[in-house]
Amino acid sequence: MLRIALPILLAVIGVAGGAAAGLFLRPAAPDPAAEGEAAPDVAETPEEPAEYVRMTNQFIVPVLKDGQVVSIVVLSLGLEVEPGSENTVYSHEPKLRDVLLQVLFSHANNGGFEGEFTDAANMMVVRTALREAAESVLPEVVRDVLINDITRQDG
Repeated sequence: MLRIALPILLAVIGVAGGAAAGLFLRPAAPDPAAEGEAAPDVAETPEEPAEYVRMTNQFIVPVLKDGQVVSIVVLSLGLEVEPGSENTVYSHEPKLRDVLLQVLFSHANNGGFEGEFTDAANMMVVRTALREAAESVLPEVVRDVLINDITRQDG
């Protein structure tokens, strides 16, 4: 029972902690009075709103040491895509899953999921590699890859 409850509990704690951190660490609203006279000179180009597509299944990545599975990393990924691209993403999902799994397996084999695997620098490496892999499948569609949940269960 504990083997099932522990990953679920860790996932719930991670999601709650992430949400709390997002609320407390979001940037303050800009003060129009503080911008002075430079504001009219700068023409801002509004970025087109993105669409977010959640991959239908989790990614399960074994972490091996001396040919033995020592832990399992479970990730839920999403994609930030161009608006109206949801059906395109789902029609290419098998290929997307394949290239994303290749990146995750390579990351695991290089020790990326050992120790403090959620360190900011380590997460940036895996995020960048995942984005590049997804862009190789849908170059005009994918803007970014989002790691929605990540947990490691040591054996």
